[in-house]
Amino acid sequence: MQKILNYINGEWLDPAGVEYFDVLNPASGALIARTPLSAASAVEAAAQAAAAAFPAWRRTPVQERVQYLFKLRDLLKSNLDEISRAITDECGKTFEESKAEMVRAIENVEVACGMPMMVKGEIVEDIAPGIDEILLRQPVGVCATIAPFNFPGMIVFWYFPYALAAGNTYIVKPSEKVPATMQVIFRLIEQAGFPKGVINLVNGAKETVDAILDHPQIRAITFVGSTNVAKYIYSRAAANGKRVQAQGGAKNPVIILPDADMDMAVRITADSAFGCAGQRCLATSLAITVGEARNAFTEAICDAAASRTVGYGLESGIQMGAVINAASKARVEQLIGVGAAEGAGLPVDGRGTRIRGYENGFFVRPTILTDVQPGSEIWKTEIFGPVLSLMHVNTIDDAIALANSHVYGNQASLFTSSGAAARKFRYEVEAGNVGINIGVAAPMAFFPFSGWKNSFFGTHHGQAMDAVEFFTQQKVVVERWPKEWTRKF
Repeated sequence: MQKILNYINGEWLDPAGVEYFDVLNPASGALIARTPLSAASAVEAAAQAAAAAFPAWRRTPVQERVQYLFKLRDLLKSNLDEISRAITDECGKTFEESKAEMVRAIENVEVACGMPMMVKGEIVEDIAPGIDEILLRQPVGVCATIAPFNFPGMIVFWYFPYALAAGNTYIVKPSEKVPATMQVIFRLIEQAGFPKGVINLVNGAKETVDAILDHPQIRAITFVGSTNVAKYIYSRAAANGKRVQAQGGAKNPVIILPDADMDMAVRITADSAFGCAGQRCLATSLAITVGEARNAFTEAICDAAASRTVGYGLESGIQMGAVINAASKARVEQLIGVGAAEGAGLPVDGRGTRIRGYENGFFVRPTILTDVQPGSEIWKTEIFGPVLSLMHVNTIDDAIALANSHVYGNQASLFTSSGAAARKFRYEVEAGNVGINIGVAAPMAFFPFSGWKNSFFGTHHGQAMDAVEFFTQQKVVVERWPKEWTRKF
């Protein structure tokens, strides 16, 4: 069983006298680690270390700061398989999904290495005779990420590479459900040689989170998770005067028009709905067919769901792994039952799944619910599992209106061969991430990861220039140098 440690001020520390959270392999149910639920004192130590490191790190030239990221990027690439195995063993996704997650993480490090260009200020000379105006970007200070379980490696890389490159210091709090991946990554961070206190790791649960939200020296906080927790994080941190970006839940629709390439639409929708066992904020959970698309899409997506190979993610040929734990499996299966009780059809039922050799695993096979009604519980609720709800309307206007009526606005996709329909959709749909013939509209690292409505709380998002804006504060300087002073030189 792996021992989980904190990393504070360049040292690996074992929190003493704390409770522990059991970490189980989702595929086997076997105990693989125990997360120490650190007390507020650990956050205090990390915050003090980060605050002490900040002045020297801030004064380190930006072109020198990014050299540490270049080293980290190379270490991540050379240890990609080890990190991916750790993700699969504690999170349940397939090995290929875990590798794809870390490729996205590495891309963010690469973009953050361009900070010397991104952090540049602006100057306008002679706004009035002898007066210049200058805009500077300066780091915020100590920052922190409260990370989710579903992407144990990638999510923190939306944030900390940009924060460090911009001159901030950092604290990472992984989900207590998946602490092992960050143990591997922080060993690589240690090898990269960051100065002591520049980046720290604190494991824990709600007490640890609250200590981060309340600590006066932590100036900016990022979060990804459910909407209820995002609202809590946002309100409590903001009340303490902190910058906050909090990514919430989702109920992502995909609209299928009759002129779509049906084979492509089915294949991509299935990958989006059932990839990572549906445990991602960009997963498709509502498929809205328009007009004549209904019968062909419904039959084909049911076949795709029923034929997906489910099992332990490190075995070859596996297309979908387990959900994170027994509670999640029970919740997903309960919500499938709610959908059926509300009158939805259930042509593909993933409940009661048992995989030979992994009978104690937390598996739910892909599930299809048909004729789901607007306003029903299954329509409103983010299931966060491999469940796709099918709905039908007569026109694209009806489909867009249905998509926009939801409280979430994380992602929406459209499958069509019509440029006019695509333009209408991307203009009218109320979602931050939009796909056209794309099932998972995950922005590249040089674009922000967006989100609207109850899917995001804050102003600036993760990744790219949004991250630069979030992790820097602007200072405007107005200078006057009278001519009689400059004549001396």
